[in-house]
Amino acid sequence: MRLVMMMLFVCWTVIVIVMPVACGKDKAYWIPPDTADIPATAAGDLILYGRELIAHTAVYLGPAGKVANISNGMNCQNCHLEAGTKFMGNNYAATAANFPRFRARSGTIESLEKKINDCLIRSLNGSPLDSNSREMRAMIAYINWLGKDVTKGRKPPGSGIKELPYLERAADTLKGRMVFERECVQCHGHDGSGKYDSSGISYLYPPLWGMHSYNTGAGIFRLTRLAGFVKANMPFGNAYLSEEDAWDVAAFVNSQARPVKIFEGDWPVLSTKPVDVATGPFPDTFSVMQHKYGPFGPIVQSRKKK
Repeated sequence: MRLVMMMLFVCWTVIVIVMPVACGKDKAYWIPPDTADIPATAAGDLILYGRELIAHTAVYLGPAGKVANISNGMNCQNCHLEAGTKFMGNNYAATAANFPRFRARSGTIESLEKKINDCLIRSLNGSPLDSNSREMRAMIAYINWLGKDVTKGRKPPGSGIKELPYLERAADTLKGRMVFERECVQCHGHDGSGKYDSSGISYLYPPLWGMHSYNTGAGIFRLTRLAGFVKANMPFGNAYLSEEDAWDVAAFVNSQARPVKIFEGDWPVLSTKPVDVATGPFPDTFSVMQHKYGPFGPIVQSRKKK
């Protein structure tokens, strides 16, 4: 009898531990739906095409794109890993559930179409898609399908980009160069130009700077965003960098030359401008260099006092 009770206790304990992390609408974290469940219908075909566009954007919309030539050759999944499904890989878990929504960067309520076109214009240094195009409808269909089980307004753990505690010092580009040469050149090259897959069209490992990389208006050009992404995901497949290494290598990468685009309408309410946006005007008296590399703590404290 005692043995039976012990076995029941062990089983009950395992259930208690496992249940909170199961998938579903109201569970602890998001697990993407299985692509095998996409229906063999016209709607399903649109979802599959959307996934293909996210995974191999360059094939369809890149410099030699089958559909149009409106982007720099990077793929959406170079930033939204595994076609937007990877835990802490800047995934699309919360996207459908949180658009349309107000965004301080534009000072407006933005649609999902606006969000996608912002990525094309900024991260892929390109031009927008027609909102009524098949490609736009397909990407939206795929993103909506991915988030179909997420409650409206919810952001499951593991969605978005990891937030790191601020360094007490400025991020160091010289230390970052050493991290890059030790950990990153195998995939991204000594010149940061990335590496193509076997097709020679689509990037397996994206360019981190240069004319084919993201421009200065991209969200990932903000140091907090790139450092958090690096910490959670790099080196690819075995993320082990320390937080300090992540900050420093992100600073090094974002210090390199890349396309410059100025979006004068960004952050119309200056008080909402993030501390790591390094283009003026600023709602404080800190320098451009401190806004770019930190330390960010003093900026935050100064704004709180105001």
